Amino acid sequence: MEDEIQRKQQDSDKLSWLKTVISLTSKSRGGDHTDSEASPKQNLPIPFLSPIANSVISRCSKILAVSAMELQHHFDEDLPDDDKPPPFYARNFLEFCSYKALSLAISQPNYLNNKEFRSLTFDMMLAWEAPELESNLTDDEVSSCSNQDVEDGWSFFYSNSTKMAVQVDDKKTVGPEAFARIAPACPVIADIVTVHNLFDVLTSSSGPRLHFLIYDKFLRSLEKVMKSVQNAMGPQLMNILSLAENEILIDVDGTIPTQPVLQHIGMSAWPGRLTLTNYALYFESGVGLYDKAVKYDLAKDIKQVIKPELTGPLGARLFDKAVMYKSTSIEEPVYLEFPEFKGCSRRDYWLDVCLEILRAHKFIRKFNMKGNQQSEALARAVLGIFRHRAVRDAFRISSSNYKTLLCFNLAESLPGGDLILETLSSRLSLISGRAGQDHVISSPTAKKQQMFPSAFLTLSRLGIVHSEKVDMLGEVTYYGGDVCVGELNPLETVVKQLKRDTGRAEAAQATVDQVKVEGIDTNLAVMKELLFPLIEIFSRLQHLASWEDPYKSVIFVLFSSYSIYRGWVKCVLPSILVFLAIIMFWRSRTRKQRQPEAFKIVSPPSKNAVEQLIILQEAITQVESLIQSGNIILLKVRALLFAVAPQVKICFGPFRRTDKVALLTLLTAVAVALLPLKYLMFVLFLECFTRNMPLRKESSDRGLRRAREWWTRIPAAPVQLIRLEDKKRK
Repeated sequence: MEDEIQRKQQDSDKLSWLKTVISLTSKSRGGDHTDSEASPKQNLPIPFLSPIANSVISRCSKILAVSAMELQHHFDEDLPDDDKPPPFYARNFLEFCSYKALSLAISQPNYLNNKEFRSLTFDMMLAWEAPELESNLTDDEVSSCSNQDVEDGWSFFYSNSTKMAVQVDDKKTVGPEAFARIAPACPVIADIVTVHNLFDVLTSSSGPRLHFLIYDKFLRSLEKVMKSVQNAMGPQLMNILSLAENEILIDVDGTIPTQPVLQHIGMSAWPGRLTLTNYALYFESGVGLYDKAVKYDLAKDIKQVIKPELTGPLGARLFDKAVMYKSTSIEEPVYLEFPEFKGCSRRDYWLDVCLEILRAHKFIRKFNMKGNQQSEALARAVLGIFRHRAVRDAFRISSSNYKTLLCFNLAESLPGGDLILETLSSRLSLISGRAGQDHVISSPTAKKQQMFPSAFLTLSRLGIVHSEKVDMLGEVTYYGGDVCVGELNPLETVVKQLKRDTGRAEAAQATVDQVKVEGIDTNLAVMKELLFPLIEIFSRLQHLASWEDPYKSVIFVLFSSYSIYRGWVKCVLPSILVFLAIIMFWRSRTRKQRQPEAFKIVSPPSKNAVEQLIILQEAITQVESLIQSGNIILLKVRALLFAVAPQVKICFGPFRRTDKVALLTLLTAVAVALLPLKYLMFVLFLECFTRNMPLRKESSDRGLRRAREWWTRIPAAPVQLIRLEDKKRK
């Protein structure tokens, strides 16, 4: 009995919905139009369209209460001939009808809950991929398309489900381009910036094609998210948090005792409830009964930082399940922990959504947006979070397993993402203070001149934004997102270009991941082999400087000295660069079709874990020794500069040494100021390269010995280590 009453109620709701839409459309056209007034000739299928396209056009005409022939007439009038070349006429006409029908369908409440709406949008994608007639229609198909009667049933999108020529079966799938052209026409389903990422997520288990069952499951999950947000936005919670008039509740966590949210400040931790809105984070400590909420404002420019962090009891860094929030408005960082037994999906979700709101406000401040532009930018972020949440709830996929579905997070992480934000800003700048229009805008030319706050109006139609907040916007007949009939808008063009560039970057990164090797000794062997030319040149210079072969050393010294004297040294670096450029040009021309050869390296003997640890310990010890030597050199230089006295009194101690160093520094300054640079280089080269000559070797060794003894007797400047007291609160 209850099921029968509920079924009758649903039929009544559909009937009232249909009557409302037909009456609104009739008023906008200035007259009453019924199916009985349309002649049978006007309901015939359009010859150049495929059966699935005729099915979609027929349903669109029923929604708009306009015959298919009239829709074609409006299409020919509204769009110029340049937008309708013969190969794309059918597809553009299909987009025109689909966008107009969807603009009217999404103006009604609870359209996501209607299975026929979900089927219609999927049929539009199928028809977009095959809009033109490939084979002649059979007599049954023609009759089924022409004999549609709205009185056969109260199905809003299917006028007669038993007579339709083409129905969606469980074998048909759609590709990414069709999804990207139809889905963004409903702003709640997809955003033009992240639509390709959304398609990749939905097809992660079904290959490169989207199945209707997956698409239907996503929309049903999205509808549940909208219902939960509407239920959560009760007056009680709104009053407790003291939300502003234009503040939208996005998500709440920590209400279940077994899944609390812990707030860590210093060494203290409290369980509580965490709430996110489009302007701030609110934390209410307690279980069941909550204290006054603490607000962390995400809209202000107070140098806010949100990032993942380790946390644990008593300040221990044990669990990677927390989000750290820091700003200039609080004294010390706040850690919000999301405990769970496996993984950190809760933390990742809250990290993503909080960063999305924070970056949306940074975008608003950067481009100085106000009014409807600001509301539209925040609404895009909110709808992106709802889609992100719907995917997470429906498919139980962690956000780390796919590219982000959030617009501003994607623009932040994508190479060249700043171009997305700049283009989005230019698009939002087309939103005027008053968005009301009396006619349907569907042509690309009209949409270039003006843009509607489609995301914000979508939230209002879904009941998430109260209707009185959008009264100033007027009645908008069309707000089909960012899609335009027959062309790509600038935002979609930028996204496509960045997608191609990102693909190349990911391919390059894949090669980097392939050549990574493990083990310190193996990496040293790779580096030694890669630097072999430089190492070989350095070793040959050392051999010449050692004067083991005096004939070659004399020739090198004479040639180098003459080059320095003639000023040819400045041509060395340009010559090397020109030589490298010639080699690269030659290799690119001769090896155009060849794959790069693998770099062959002799692998060192394999070592176990203990031997690897010993090598690591020795390397750390060597690095520490080098740092100590560097510190000693700096402290001795400090002692010379500031004439620091030694601990033991020595007659004519470091003050005398300091005077000698100061005098030598003064003479060097005079020489650099008066002598040409080539003479200084000439003298320095001869001093360094002839040091091991048989005639100079004995005197050079004696001079180096005296210099080391002099350096050894210089004391290091004193150092005092100060330990800071730990002032962490208990």
